Amino acid sequence: MIEDELLKLGLKRGRPEALRRIYEKYLNYMLSVAMAFLNDAHAAEDVVHDVFVSLARSPDRFKLTGSLKHYLATCVANKARDYLRAGKRNAVRVRAIAEPQREAGSPEESLICDEQARQVYEALAQVPYEMREVIALRIKAGLGFKQIARMQNASYVAVQARYRRGIETLRSLLNGRL
Repeated sequence: MIEDELLKLGLKRGRPEALRRIYEKYLNYMLSVAMAFLNDAHAAEDVVHDVFVSLARSPDRFKLTGSLKHYLATCVANKARDYLRAGKRNAVRVRAIAEPQREAGSPEESLICDEQARQVYEALAQVPYEMREVIALRIKAGLGFKQIARMQNASYVAVQARYRRGIETLRSLLNGRL
């Protein structure tokens, strides 16, 4: 996408308007990815904030040649992993759904969609972390198995197996509720 290429160039040059536009364009996407990892809206906001602070502080270290969207998802995944390793997260319930609001035909339909999303996030939080990470990166971030394998320092086959087992676990946890 041409806009993303211009944004990458602007970010490398330290232009605040490029960072602002990236924020406007990708905030909801990044929050959604962070929510899939952390299952906590406040923690997700903290992680996304940290990613933007890092981008603002060190634009000269920005060496992206691929997709801006995938780069941001990778940054969020790494910050979320750091957040979890640091022990900052306690078992918490979802406070808000980070997905952009869907257009629903009625308030009842909107409520049903929000409730279903809450159930999925709560079930996803019970999936073992490595599997949850693969699911989040594959579904929420749109990354391919090869990219995920590089991020996790795992083989392509191992990542596919984690995804498959994670989806099976998620289905089992949801047990036909959706």
